[in-house]
Amino acid sequence: MTIEFTYLTLTLMLAASLWIPYIVGVNTHPQDGVDSFERPPALTGFPPWVHRAHRAHLNLIETAMPFAALLLMAHILDVSTPVTIWAAVAFFWLRVIHAIGMISGIARFPARPLIFLLSWLCTLAVGVQLLLSSGTG
Repeated sequence: MTIEFTYLTLTLMLAASLWIPYIVGVNTHPQDGVDSFERPPALTGFPPWVHRAHRAHLNLIETAMPFAALLLMAHILDVSTPVTIWAAVAFFWLRVIHAIGMISGIARFPARPLIFLLSWLCTLAVGVQLLLSSGTG
């Protein structure tokens, strides 16, 4: 497996698992008057970290999908450069840091937006590599 696919796999495993802190929070802070089938319950009655866990999960899902699509395109088109490799590695670790910082509340302005921006730049870097390679194929 390529380095890009290894880190894409890790990123998608993180995305697939990031619902766990949210569910733990929902289930350890039951809400009065909420039907057990009403899911997800309103976030307003939970501690702030539960809301942040929900947002961290959604945010990773939102950012991982375009990144994954571009890496899949790069693989199909046989585009693997130091830029795509480092973008995949950096994207994963930035998203881990973002999730930890978001859920814990440690990553506040400007850290959290900066982490998000850097991961977005990783996505753009892969896309640029694809565009640059289109003239050579």
